[in-house]
Amino acid sequence: MIDHISIAVRDLDMSAAFYVRALAPLELTRLVERPNMIGFGKRYPELWLNARPAMTPLPADVGAHAAFRAPSPDAVTAFHAAALAAGGTCDGPPGPRAAAMTTYFGAFVRDPDGNRLEAVHFPRSPA
Repeated sequence: MIDHISIAVRDLDMSAAFYVRALAPLELTRLVERPNMIGFGKRYPELWLNARPAMTPLPADVGAHAAFRAPSPDAVTAFHAAALAAGGTCDGPPGPRAAAMTTYFGAFVRDPDGNRLEAVHFPRSPA
């Protein structure tokens, strides 16, 4: 249903460095660079960073929320650790979560601009 998402960032180079590290455990890489934009994904850009140098940092209760599928709970934990090591802040440590229709293993971080990111792993249903 959703093709891609765009997130506003104050410092494109700093944010790109953060996202390269944070998204690596989820197998998402830097694919495209355009003036004032960088795209990340697996085969095509699913996440775009858009430079907004005049933007002020976002308060904790606003900003974008993007959730990325992880191949395993270990990848969720690695995403969380990589994002914190790259300058993000914890907004929910790795662990089980209850969603609207199922349970999953997830973790939340805030990027340097205050955007909320989540890594999620949904267990396979028993056959």
